[in-house]
This record gives sequence, structure tokens and C-alpha cells, in this order.
Amino acid sequence: MSDIRIATAEDQILLDKEAKYCSYGDTVHYIEPPRIFSRCEGSYVWDTEDQAYLDLQMWYSAVNFGYANPRLNNALKQQIDTLPQIASQYLHKGKIELSEMIAVDAKKKFGLDGRVHFNVGGSQSIEDSLKVVRNATNGKSLMFAFEGGYHGRTLGASSITSSYRYRRRYGHFGERAQFIPFPYHFRGPKGMTKEEYGSHCVQQFARLFETEYNGVWDPKVGSSEYAAFYVEPIQGTGGYVIPPMNFYRELKHVLDQHGILMVSDEIQMGFYRTGKLWSIEHFDVQPDVIVFGKALTNGLNPLGGIWAREELINPKIFPPGSTHSTFASNPLGTAVGLEMFKMTNEIDYGAMVMAKGKFFLEGLQDLQKRFPIIGDVDGLGLALRCEICAPDGFTPDKATLDYMVEEGMKGDMVVDGQKLGLILDVGGYYKNVITLAPSLEISYPEIELGLKLLEQLLVRATNR
Repeated sequence: MSDIRIATAEDQILLDKEAKYCSYGDTVHYIEPPRIFSRCEGSYVWDTEDQAYLDLQMWYSAVNFGYANPRLNNALKQQIDTLPQIASQYLHKGKIELSEMIAVDAKKKFGLDGRVHFNVGGSQSIEDSLKVVRNATNGKSLMFAFEGGYHGRTLGASSITSSYRYRRRYGHFGERAQFIPFPYHFRGPKGMTKEEYGSHCVQQFARLFETEYNGVWDPKVGSSEYAAFYVEPIQGTGGYVIPPMNFYRELKHVLDQHGILMVSDEIQMGFYRTGKLWSIEHFDVQPDVIVFGKALTNGLNPLGGIWAREELINPKIFPPGSTHSTFASNPLGTAVGLEMFKMTNEIDYGAMVMAKGKFFLEGLQDLQKRFPIIGDVDGLGLALRCEICAPDGFTPDKATLDYMVEEGMKGDMVVDGQKLGLILDVGGYYKNVITLAPSLEISYPEIELGLKLLEQLLVRATNR
């Protein structure tokens, strides 16, 4: 085990400048000293000392298709040489064709006509979806959302994000949410199967509509005070919690009965992270709105957006100018997004991701058998979780996971003679979950390498 890593003289000069000139409001340093990176390719990034790190979180799932993906990079380069900029009030081919691809796909999968609306990122697209929802429900500003849910840090998005710390110093601006328990089976009541617990959670939610005195429903006029339920089909920051397959189907039935919209936040799980374009597809329901971002452009350009049912977003109900951003639907972002769709239509990413995810999950399950501090592992496609606990296999152990993350960033592990670091992301209700989001292009040898590196970190954590 190595000592604390010391920044190089060149890096220290940059870190001193960062400390003096950079806002800390947009930065979180998980390790000290922070690494400064110089290049990236595939599943790897390199620091300024040319030390390689295998990345198993890929920029919070923004780089689904690998760093410096040649095909997507070339699409960006070609667009730069033709139409790199155009005001969003004007049209260009990329915006129209990318909208068509998303809308036609939704029609095929959900049987619903709809339209696509772009903005510059996930949080901004959540804001746009709130406008669509409020407009369609006569200005209702109350939403349902999940405990453990994360939808962004703009004022509206943080109001429907369950972590109070994101809005503690800013309060609310319009939206408010009632947070509903998510079927987190590993930490749920004992004695129920996963599916039984999912039904139990839906039944508890349905109780809110039994009488006016539960505060959300007026049975005399058949109206709810709540406009929509914002869901992450698989929780992201909450720890990649995967619900039972019956859950959303039963939940949607309750929502439809009471005229409440379902908004599926696919910002982190979209674009084949779970083996399907949208993670909600696994659950046999029709969402009313889909919000997307991150991997649409593989992290090359900030672009996100929403798809909404025709009845919610057609020009008569949501007219021109309802929202606006200078850089919305910019041609560089739409060119990459369009190429991403073409690429995923040519290759069966669904089958590929599910096969790799199964292989990775089996490796995690093997580690779980050998290390008592792994309380739970689960996965859907290449969205995988590994919950680090005390030796009892249940009590959350944030300190041990923090130690593992720091050790991984030292870059001093050796596998087959190669010195490597390992980049992990931390999530979960207790910040004790490794949320694994490797590149969808990751090779099987790289998965095996990642498991070997994880094993070394687990040995260090167990023996420290």
C-alpha cells in the first residue's frame, strides 16, 4: 500500500491557481490532491504523469461510447467544417432529423405520437419538462418524486431532487415535491420478495388517494393537486437501485387513474446504459414525457432535451417561445447525436450491453462471495451496483468506500506487470455504493481487469 500521493511541481502550480481563481461552487474534490488529466481514449484516462486509470464511471454515464470515440469525434469534426454555428431560431438538417429519429422510435415502442424539444443539458431539460407539465395541468406546481431521486441542481430540478442539501441555501422557486419511498429491496422490510415489495410500495402510494384527508386528491371533483410523478426508472445518484419489474406498471396504473403524468428521467440511464435506448422500456409502460441528456453526444457537446406526447407539446398548447436557449439544438451537438443514433441502429447495442453486463455482474457476485463487506450487487445492462458495508454485510460503510476510491486514484495497483489506477463513482442513500457505469464499448478483457483491480482494493480495505 502506497503513501499519500504528492502533486508534481507543475500540477501544484495549477492547483494553487485553481484555489485562487476558480469558483468551488461547480467543483467537488473527492481526493486530495485532485488529479489533473491530460488525455483519454476508450476506457482510460491519463494524468499529467502519463499514469493510466481504468474508468468505470465514464463521466457519470455521459461517455457511454468510450472516450474519443473515432466515429463520433469525426462527426463533430465534419460538422465544424460545414455548419458549426447557427442561431437556434433558424433550422438546420441535424435538428430535424435527430428529432425525427427520437419521435419515430417512441411511436414504435410506446404507440404514441410526440415531439422533441432540445436544450443544453439535463438540468435545463428538466426545467423545460416542468414547463410542459405545468402548462398541460393548468399551472399545477406540485410533483411527486422518489426518495433517493436526483434530477439536477437548477432551482426547479433541485426542488424535485430528494437531497435537501441541494436546496438548503436557496429554498424553492415554484415547484415542490412530495417524496415517495422507492422499492429499494436490499434495505426494505424483510420477508417480501422483490416483486411483493414493489407492489407494497405502490399500494402505500395508492393510499394517498383513498380520502381527501391524505392531502393529494379531491374525490368530489376527481382532481389531484399534483401534476406529475418524476421517476428515474433506475436510480442514478441514489445508488443504481433497480426496482422489481412489476413496479412501474402498477404505479402507472395508479397515476393514470388519477390524471397524473409520468415523466421518465433518462439523463443518466438513457442511450443503452441498461441495454435499451430508454431504461423505462424494461418495465412495459408508456411514459408521458422523457427527459434525456449526457450520452446523447457522448460528452462532446452539451445537448439534452425532452420527448413529450403530442397532446402535451403540440404548437397549439406549447407555442413558439415557450422556452428558449441560445445554444439549444446547436448543430455540433445534433450532428453527434444523429451519428450516435445511426451507429446504434447498425450495431445491436442491446444484445451487446446485456451480455457484457451479465458477465460483469457475475464477476461482482463472485467478489461478493469472497468479501463479506459487499452487502449487495445488482445490475441491469451496464448499470451495476456494489454496496460496501460493515463485515455484517448490511450496515452502510461510507468510510471504507471512501478509502477504496482514494486508493484507486493512487495509480499504484499492478495487474500483469502494468501499473494502473481505477476510477470509481460513489452513490447511494448512505454514499456507500460503487455505481459502475463503464463504457458500453468496454472489452471483456477490460471487464476482467476492472474486476481484478476491484479485488485489489477490497483486499486493501479488508486488511487496512
